[in-house]
Amino acid sequence: MKTLLRNILINIGALWVATSIMPSFVISGGLPGFLLGAVVFMAAGIFLTPLIKILLLPLNLLTLGVFAWFSNVLVLYFLTTVVPNFKLLPYHFEGLNYQGFIVPEINLPVFQVAIVVSFLIGFIIHFANWLVK
Repeated sequence: MKTLLRNILINIGALWVATSIMPSFVISGGLPGFLLGAVVFMAAGIFLTPLIKILLLPLNLLTLGVFAWFSNVLVLYFLTTVVPNFKLLPYHFEGLNYQGFIVPEINLPVFQVAIVVSFLIGFIIHFANWLVK
């Protein structure tokens, strides 16, 4: 029970940080929306991720494990279609110019936003689990 509660709190925190960093990932509904999202994200991670990894095993073997991140992207996309409080929107990065370092402006469609957000959520969850253990 303690582990379940800890994982729900970590998922709520990861979703909150992801929405704070990436403005095109929107969760409405306040704390109940985050709680519902964390529970559905955990359930999808437990039940859906292994199924997707088995289905994508040949592609993952061909790419030597590089394609493993795609299962997390599919779980996030599933979450945005099932939970009405979650939305992924296109993102426009206006560019950056800092002391001669130039990053051009970029338009990210919804699928690329899902990739960035899934990397961000996965990193935060793994880092928080590493801190707790």
